[in-house]
Amino acid sequence: MLNLPHHLIRSALWLSFFAAILLAWWMMYSMAMQMGLNWYGARVGMMDMAGMPPMNSLRALVPMWAVMMVAMMGPTFVHTLTTYEALIKSANGSWAGWLGVITGYFVVWVAFALGIALLQAGLMRLGWLDMFGQSTMLWATSALLVVVGWFQFTWLKEVCHGVCHAPMQYFLGNWRPGGVGGLRMGLGLGAYCVVCCWGYMALGFAGGAMNLLWMGLATLLMVLEKLPQVAHYVMRPAGALLIVAGLALAGRAAGFY
Repeated sequence: MLNLPHHLIRSALWLSFFAAILLAWWMMYSMAMQMGLNWYGARVGMMDMAGMPPMNSLRALVPMWAVMMVAMMGPTFVHTLTTYEALIKSANGSWAGWLGVITGYFVVWVAFALGIALLQAGLMRLGWLDMFGQSTMLWATSALLVVVGWFQFTWLKEVCHGVCHAPMQYFLGNWRPGGVGGLRMGLGLGAYCVVCCWGYMALGFAGGAMNLLWMGLATLLMVLEKLPQVAHYVMRPAGALLIVAGLALAGRAAGFY
């Protein structure tokens, strides 16, 4: 890193990090407006497709999901980054390592964005999702809600959540100095986080991939899940609510009401 005072480096890096998050949210909002959608994904205007690739193409879906990963997962990573920052003072952490952790983390999430974009493109071609990325089948939406809710109670969720919830333990057990070391740790953290939070991303197919309200609520839930004081009061109740919502939707799909 440049030979600048610690506080200037710190301020520049943190401001850049939060600016990237705000830019990602602004880009998602702009895309929703261009598609004629309001903040909760309802059609309110005409779609302006000028210069835009088809919505079922990877040229449209991969950038959309990649930006969404920055917008949604950036706020959830603040706790981990502040934990690493503490190690700059108390151990041999560095700002190069801090940047490496961020880079590795988002490399994994961008890879996830590619995978879920491929899935969305396939489901759109099958007619299971509409052009806005929302499920066209009540039974599929019901099953998705139940599966994501059930996952909140699993051992795998508990293990991966433990890493995201207490990153200091991960750093102490997998410590690597320098920028390359930070990159390796960021890749590991990203992998745990993808397994922990994939369900909230998949729920975009229930509410619509361009539903900003869903994005905001999912981001809030993931942030709360990573806060040490409240995490365990959120994770399983959220799972129970998702299961109840899925069963209620299944009853509707079956024509019970």
